[in-house]
Amino acid sequence: MKSLLVRFINVAVIAVAIVGYNGILTNREKTDEIAKLDAQLESEKLARKNAEEQVAQGKSKDTQADADASEESEGAYKDGTYEGEADGFGGPIQVKVTVENGEITDIEVVSAEKEDGAYLTMAMDVIPNLIEAQSADVDTISGATFSSTGIINAVEAALEEAV
Repeated sequence: MKSLLVRFINVAVIAVAIVGYNGILTNREKTDEIAKLDAQLESEKLARKNAEEQVAQGKSKDTQADADASEESEGAYKDGTYEGEADGFGGPIQVKVTVENGEITDIEVVSAEKEDGAYLTMAMDVIPNLIEAQSADVDTISGATFSSTGIINAVEAALEEAV
């Protein structure tokens, strides 16, 4: 009888441990989901802010657009190394753009201290697209929209010096 009681207690302890562990996992999943949704919300807010800024800048640049279009159509930039900065998902992103023989040859992310590492790693996939296009007129990277937008805008800021 005593052996049966000990076995029953062991089974009860194991069942309680499993239920408790399951509760912890469920709690962690909910916390992770909340963090993910918060990140998406911040990303959407930043995208909206950037879009509003671009619309505002677009209105002021319309008069200069025709002059810039003729320069950009040639595709030639002044040789040198140029730095630019723009806001990404977590904060400012600084890039260094190298131009040789009038073409973009290298883009390096110099600083992105507040960027989430996973987003930044994904966003850096935009760099070959920028070099191939020889301009900042490329699509963002899905899943890292704000970080890749930050890189694109920083490259655009650097290229403004190279024209």
